[in-house]
Amino acid sequence: MEENFRDSIGTITEEGKRNWIFPKKPSGRYYDYRKYVSYFLLIFLIAAPFVKINGHQFLLFNVLDRRFNIFGVPFWPQDFHLVVVSMIIGVIFIALFTVAYGRIFCGWMCPQTIFLEMVFRRIEYWIDGDRGAQMRLAKAPWTGKKIRKRVLKWIIFFIISFLIANVFLAYLIGSDQLISYITDGPMEHLGTMVPLLIFTGVFYFIFAWFREQVCIIACPYGRLQGVLLDNKSIVVAYDHKRGEGENGRKKFRKNEDREALGHGDCIDCLQCVNVCPTGIDIRNGTQLECVNCTACIDECDHIMESIDKPKGLIRYASEDEITHKNKFKFTPRMKGYTAVLVVLIGVLIGMLFMRNEVEANILRLPGQLYERKENNIISNVYTYKLMNKTTKDIENVSFELMSHNGEIKMVSQDKFTVPAEELTEGTLFIEINASALNGDKDKLKIGVYSGEKLIETTVTQFLAPRSYN
Repeated sequence: MEENFRDSIGTITEEGKRNWIFPKKPSGRYYDYRKYVSYFLLIFLIAAPFVKINGHQFLLFNVLDRRFNIFGVPFWPQDFHLVVVSMIIGVIFIALFTVAYGRIFCGWMCPQTIFLEMVFRRIEYWIDGDRGAQMRLAKAPWTGKKIRKRVLKWIIFFIISFLIANVFLAYLIGSDQLISYITDGPMEHLGTMVPLLIFTGVFYFIFAWFREQVCIIACPYGRLQGVLLDNKSIVVAYDHKRGEGENGRKKFRKNEDREALGHGDCIDCLQCVNVCPTGIDIRNGTQLECVNCTACIDECDHIMESIDKPKGLIRYASEDEITHKNKFKFTPRMKGYTAVLVVLIGVLIGMLFMRNEVEANILRLPGQLYERKENNIISNVYTYKLMNKTTKDIENVSFELMSHNGEIKMVSQDKFTVPAEELTEGTLFIEINASALNGDKDKLKIGVYSGEKLIETTVTQFLAPRSYN
């Protein structure tokens, strides 16, 4: 049997030029399932920045102002450790998912795939037609009909790219701010409008021209899968045992006994290649470009049904299942990833439960030493910062020494209010009798109270003369 495995990227010609992909319009049960998942995720993506919970945007990632809302819960720079743990959990989850199920995320949940396959390509099929019509149009001269189709498609692509850029802007600056900018008019906010148009151009470039090259060239996940996948990973796979037989694949002929001739069930119709959005031949095995979109499964099942053969020549399977008939098992590597994932999720849940509603920091004023006062009193000056992470004002806030006998004197009023989701700053003095100190650097424990209720504790350092050790 002649081997025909390639050693180059399918989207590049032998001359090194772009090999434009014209995939056939997919159809079938997996494609229908993908549409349901994609439309749900699209609705979620578009709606999330405009949904409010307790007055908070459902999802907000305002990097400039360092304000983040996740599922309606506000997070602040002081909660950055939670973000780090969450990112580590996400990386391990993706690794575990890839080890077990290959690049199913790419084909079913990746925004790049969803926008390209379920939005832009569907518009392209509507305007330019299916694979054959698109190829003929690409080769046709620039007639009035071709110009109209191209201009219509480009305008629609630009409008959708502009809308996508606005949605992503709502995640960054907040939906209320975005709506305010829109009602004020673009000329009032040129500093925002120019970056918005730049991002629109980037999205347009990606979905109108760069397309599958993102998955092949730009996305690091495609490279990562080569490290994570093994023979036990479930991927979109061609059953070469069944498809090739003893004497390889062969074109279909009616009333021919293929089994007696030693030929496999693959009739070399190339429909799995024609429908592939990255232009690969899945019969060459798992490849870098494959995003597990299942288009080849639907197309091959349709062909098998047409020639009265069992479906599943291309299916979700592992190499071990195809070669040795081994069913999927939870390998030690998967168990290791799972154990780490469970531990980290437990840590994150614990940290979320222990997350304080008020963040207090009391620091000595830089460059200031202690001050001696009457009756053997030592005084230090401090600045305090109180971050209210809740949606309600915290009233009657005061400080009390918990570790030493002493007095806290506020520069302004003794009790004050910390507004909801705001940072309150000020200055205070701590005065302690030298006889109550243990050395020249004592650690003080300070309680933050709202009325009679202790809402937070913090630790700071108190300086005193060395002679008082």
